[in-house]
Amino acid sequence: MVDEKTPLTKSVRAIDLFCGIGGNSLGAYQAGVEIIAGFDKWDLATKVFKDNFTDALVINRSLQKINPEQIYKKLGPIDLILASPECTSHSVARGKRKRWKWSMKLAYQVTRFSAILKPRWIVIENVSNIQNWEHYDDFIMMLKSQGYKVNKQELTASDFGVPQSRKRLFLICDLFQEPPNIVPDQKNTLAPARNVVNLNGVYRVNPLDNGRRAAKTLARAQKGFEALGTESAFLLVYYGSDGDGSRGWQSLDVPLRTITTLDRFALVKPDENGNGPVIRMLQPPELQQAMGFPESFKMNFGTRRDKIHMLGNAVCPPVMKAIVNSLIGSNQSNIDAH
Repeated sequence: MVDEKTPLTKSVRAIDLFCGIGGNSLGAYQAGVEIIAGFDKWDLATKVFKDNFTDALVINRSLQKINPEQIYKKLGPIDLILASPECTSHSVARGKRKRWKWSMKLAYQVTRFSAILKPRWIVIENVSNIQNWEHYDDFIMMLKSQGYKVNKQELTASDFGVPQSRKRLFLICDLFQEPPNIVPDQKNTLAPARNVVNLNGVYRVNPLDNGRRAAKTLARAQKGFEALGTESAFLLVYYGSDGDGSRGWQSLDVPLRTITTLDRFALVKPDENGNGPVIRMLQPPELQQAMGFPESFKMNFGTRRDKIHMLGNAVCPPVMKAIVNSLIGSNQSNIDAH
């Protein structure tokens, strides 16, 4: 464990709680952090995590069943805890479906680990709606009672060069000083969705109007045609309206709307043979890049549906990289992505 008079270990050592496939870890790794361990009960996600962080210990078990004192004995000093507690019951996307209180209280596993490991830094990511949780203020007070100064920031992925307008809350904690405000690099511009959508015919398409297409889908597409014409490609957005204010579609010239765990986006484009517009769903490699994961990040496990779920559940690495860089400073070696 560290204290104010104890120098940090040679490299900043981190563990990732609720690690999923490792978006938090990849961002921290790119900022020069050594990833020591990842914890998640989702066996498929931990396989992807292990495939990309081969030197890390991966524990595929519920955190409630893990003794942090034993983890400290096994791993030694930890400088940084990364954590993305389950957000399903906090998310507005859940609508009127039942919210499980046991799920919402999983955030307390972070403070259970931090009480024993006492890392210098903690970064917690979740949906912004967690601030409406009845125990949210108590959770913040628990972090502060352990000595942490807490900076609460809502950050949007597109401000960090990610072609997606994903907004999340980050609780940035420092044991010794006030955590910095995270400011996007001014070189980053709003990356458009077309940067990651393949328009070159690699993926199979189908006629938009095939005689069986749902009327609502055709109506969404018609709004795109009315705005852009029939010779431009655009995206259909299932479940909600987009940033253009036109329900059900979005331009390729703006960041993708928030990627969820569902198969949400379809590309509509003119047919190369002039037979009318065609349509296909976006594919995992495209969504992977739209989340800010490099092409070299391995997604070798699970079905197409599984991969979309895992990506939608992840954290955008460039956002975490910026946070960790601000926390630990630029004196750590910058390690390229996998």
